[in-house]
Amino acid sequence: MRGEYKVPGGKLVAAEVGVVDGRLASVTVSGDFFLDPDEALAVIDASLVGQAADARVPQLVDAIEQALAAADVDGTLSAPVTMVGFTPEAVAIAVRRALGHATSWQDLTFELIHSGPMPPAVHAALDQVLSEELVAGRRGPTLRFWEWVEPAVVIGSFQSLRNEVDPEGAARHGITVVRRISGGGAMFMEAGNCITFSLVVPASLVDGLSFEQSYAFLDDWVLGALADVGVTAASAGLNDIASPAGKIAGAAQKRLAGGAVLHHVTMAYDIDADKMLEVLRIGREKLSDKGTTSANKRVDPVRSQTGLPREQVIEAFKAHFRARYATVDGSLRDDELARAEELVATKFGTPEWTARVP
Repeated sequence: MRGEYKVPGGKLVAAEVGVVDGRLASVTVSGDFFLDPDEALAVIDASLVGQAADARVPQLVDAIEQALAAADVDGTLSAPVTMVGFTPEAVAIAVRRALGHATSWQDLTFELIHSGPMPPAVHAALDQVLSEELVAGRRGPTLRFWEWVEPAVVIGSFQSLRNEVDPEGAARHGITVVRRISGGGAMFMEAGNCITFSLVVPASLVDGLSFEQSYAFLDDWVLGALADVGVTAASAGLNDIASPAGKIAGAAQKRLAGGAVLHHVTMAYDIDADKMLEVLRIGREKLSDKGTTSANKRVDPVRSQTGLPREQVIEAFKAHFRARYATVDGSLRDDELARAEELVATKFGTPEWTARVP
């Protein structure tokens, strides 16, 4: 059995494993990574033999690290171990994938949905609906692009409404405020001025990854799509995407019981930073943490770097995703839309939910 894991910004790690009586009987690790000294590879392979076939990533990592440390002490290794482009975690994930406990992008077929404009509360509700549908086995992994009409602020599940949104500024500019189910920060969104998409995947795709690692992992294709339209970008901090000119996008995540991960991204295309400052209460501490004193400097719209129409950028993103992963065009089912409308009436459109953290 063979499994592979491509480290975001790093190298490919492959593992070929054999199992006898519930234990790893043979393990061969390979890849385009860099490892010194050479004999460390045999130590890594041997460290995993005998491990339980259902061992989780931390157990496998511990076995690798203990074996390498012991080999360094007893003279088995001619020099201290240097691992470049991969880590013990990457090896463990490749082993888990070989054993069928974790999935890779190539194991999945994604449904790509790009529907017409809908209210922001419906989009927030659809994130929950599609995630629950995946858990129930009625839908596979999905990439869904948002379109809407009225401007909105979508705040994180745990954010304080009064600390994030200026009610006078929101009223003055006709801003709808919606709370989503994922954590993270506030998203200032105007139709035509940003690009938002939601990715719903099985939890097995991020098996063994920390929250921080999973953000970079799930955003890796986004960096490639940005490169296709001429934007050099990289993951920044926990959940941001930035270019040398500034922040481009922010991501947020929610892991649902039952095995679904919701990961969505809002990207500034041509943001009205002055209006955003009137609507959002962006504190000094948050700005200073980002190394700047101006929100205008924090967000760098994609339009300024590409000169392309928003629609063309979205089409380039779709093309990149299709070229990279198995993808079919899809649509929302009537029952999914009905469930979303129900959730708007009972949850996402109610003041109790929006102000659940006052």
